[in-house]
Amino acid sequence: MDSCSKYMVTGGAGFIGSHLVDALLAEGKEVVVLDNLATGRMSNLVRAQEHPRFRFVHGSVLDALLVDELARECDTVVHLAAAVGVKLIVEQPLKSFITNIRGTETVLESAQRYGLRVLVASTSEIYGKNSSGQLSETSDRILGSPSVVRWSYSTAKAVDEILTGLYHRERGLKATIVRFFNTVGPRQSPAYGMVIPRFARQAVRGEPLTVHAAGRQRRCFLHVADAVEALLLLLEQPGADGETFNIGSSEEISVRELGERVIAQAGSASSLEYVPYAEAYGAGFEDMQRRVPDTTKLRALTGWQPKHDLTDVLTDAIADARGEVSRLASTSLPGGRAERLPAATASIVKTALAGPCQS
Repeated sequence: MDSCSKYMVTGGAGFIGSHLVDALLAEGKEVVVLDNLATGRMSNLVRAQEHPRFRFVHGSVLDALLVDELARECDTVVHLAAAVGVKLIVEQPLKSFITNIRGTETVLESAQRYGLRVLVASTSEIYGKNSSGQLSETSDRILGSPSVVRWSYSTAKAVDEILTGLYHRERGLKATIVRFFNTVGPRQSPAYGMVIPRFARQAVRGEPLTVHAAGRQRRCFLHVADAVEALLLLLEQPGADGETFNIGSSEEISVRELGERVIAQAGSASSLEYVPYAEAYGAGFEDMQRRVPDTTKLRALTGWQPKHDLTDVLTDAIADARGEVSRLASTSLPGGRAERLPAATASIVKTALAGPCQS
């Protein structure tokens, strides 16, 4: 990557976005973040705000004029802005659907107009209920009925991918698609159904860990530092143009076993509490039993290898949860009142180098 490059990161105040911003700034890049702070947080950008090469713009990817104005200044766009997390998708399906499709179309149009390189974030939800084993970029999508809200997110992201592919083929847009499989780590909020930060906070507080259904669903979890490293490598590779890449870990575990490991690693007295899907997400919710990525394509092009295992992931998640509990306790005032929390301290840059729920 050219040291003078200027990057626009949509959704840059979010979990993955803020870590990518830190990494780009550490490499000497100029970065402008566009985020409406619907799910992102300014506290994620406290380190970035210290840099003279950083600019934050509070706004939406649905604002075509604003996106166009910012894109005109940049060389590369990393489009991470999206409605994320199963809980949010189920609670606000129409808003999520429109945001994901229109937002991507707006970004692609501006990127094409100014001849920018664009990297578009997609998701393992693309594969739907396909639980056949390791999923490659060409594996089949298997979805339930369109009336099941869960699949509206998968469909919206599929439309995003189709739009990106067509802009590449018909209009010459330099574009790459990445599909994240359960990225986890510091700064990830449990508010939208993300399982590891939720388990970590429950364990630290000594509360029961809520496991959906019987907890037999099998998933893989990748540290955000490894996910960001994959993004940086792909941004450097001309061979990534026009291609789609899975980004995830192959270290597989059931959600029940995951809960047990969190409890053990946290030294917690918590237990597991099994909650039916209908109680967690409403009647008719559908899930898949297994989701494991095949990252052969990414490894072959870039030489990428994850540097963190699940133990590392859980260590950071538990530390993050303890830090949050400690901040809450230290700001507690007599009479049960609490002060406004200060901006969270940023993670170490070395660490700085999600997917939804239990998906």
